Formats: sequence, structure tokens, C-alpha cells
Amino acid sequence: MLKRIGWKAGAPPQIGQYPFSVPAIQALTELQFRSRVCFFSGENGTGKSTLLEAIAASYGMPREGGSRTFSFQEERARNDVNPLADALQLGFDVRSGNGFFLRAESFFNVATLMEQLGARTANRGDDFMQGRSSYHQMSHGESFFLLMQTRMRENGLFLLDEPEAALSPQRQLAMLVLMHDVLQSHGSAQFLISTHSPILLGFPGAQIVSFDTGSIREIDYDECSPVQITRRFTSHRESFLQELLSESE
Repeated sequence: MLKRIGWKAGAPPQIGQYPFSVPAIQALTELQFRSRVCFFSGENGTGKSTLLEAIAASYGMPREGGSRTFSFQEERARNDVNPLADALQLGFDVRSGNGFFLRAESFFNVATLMEQLGARTANRGDDFMQGRSSYHQMSHGESFFLLMQTRMRENGLFLLDEPEAALSPQRQLAMLVLMHDVLQSHGSAQFLISTHSPILLGFPGAQIVSFDTGSIREIDYDECSPVQITRRFTSHRESFLQELLSESE
């Protein structure tokens, strides 16, 4: 299990350069993980996805997504997060090397590679699709969730960047069940998830880390901005919208 992240000795962050210029990342000293489920919460641009991506890269996963065995040639030209990944020190109590990085925005590329790998190994009975149709013949949400079911079923470090972008509210609830089952069955499985979803943030016992104040700090569920906004909207929709729209006039 990943227990902490911090800076490598002799590799201090370069404050003036991206992504070290992002306030929350600039303020990072050490982040300790006390739960097998940790959510990164924050507004767009606060650095939560950037840090998640850097953790994945530091662990040896490709930036497009996938496991440590995946390789994408086009990634060589995308190196803006590499200095951060190189500067991070990951501290484990158990490091299996297993895991998977999944992000909604680059899922198409990962699904394509998964199908190619499945076709190459089908004669050995190692078909990643498990008899299903092509990922690209399913909806985004269906294929995204199927890939989660296929790959997140072992001990390992699983990183997901805003999975709610692909999943309906019902699928998000199914994702909570899937996470629960994986954690129950595999004692060293761990999830790090960047999300805006009040549903996912509600996973029992999860650690929630906010990036919203220019720092990285642990908060409670009720402190999360997506939770507060959604709760106010659903409880007082008409007055909320009236106030919001009147401010734009």
C-alpha cells in the first residue's frame, strides 16, 4: 500500500516552473495516506489531476493510462508532468508493482491498446475482453466500467482521474460496490481517485484531500465543495437558480 508521497532528497521542486508553479503542489511537503481509498477533491486547475498523473508516472504507469506494461509512443512528446514525477518519492509498505491508471479523457487510446493486446494473446486464453464485444462498440460509460471490472480485481494501486466524466449516477453507485468488493477480496488493493462527484466522495471511511485553498489538506465529506453545491441545488433549486441567474444580469 502507498503510505506517503513527498520530495526526493536532493530533488527540490522548481517553484517557478509548471507544474511546481501550481499553488497546491508548490505547498506540498508530505501527504500521508491513512485509508485504502483516497479522493483528491478541488476545483478545475487546482492540481489534483496533475498530482495524480505524476504519481502514476512515478509508479511506472503511462500517462495515457493502463498498467506498467503498457506503452504509448506519442507520450514521449508529452513531458510537462515528468519533472514532478521524477521529484516525487513514493513510500510503500507493500509494493506489488500491480495496478492500473484510468482517465476518462484518454480512455479511447487505452481501450484500443487493450483490444490489440487481447487479440495478440487470445490464442493463449488471455483475452482481456472476456468474450465481450469491442470496447468501441459500447457506450463510453459501458466500456469504461467494463474495463474497470476487468482490470481492477487484484492487489495493486488503482488510480482514476475523474471517472464520473464517463459514468452515470447509477454507474457511479455500481463503482462504489465494485471498489468495496475489490477491497474486501484483496487486502493490499488501494484506490486514489480525483473526482468532483458527491456520490463517489461518499465512499465509507475514505480519506478526502482538498486542493482548493492553495494547499493540500484533509477535509470531511460535508466540507467538499461539490457536496455543498449539489446539496444546496437539490434542496433549494428554484431559489438557487434565481439567485445565480440574477447575478449574471
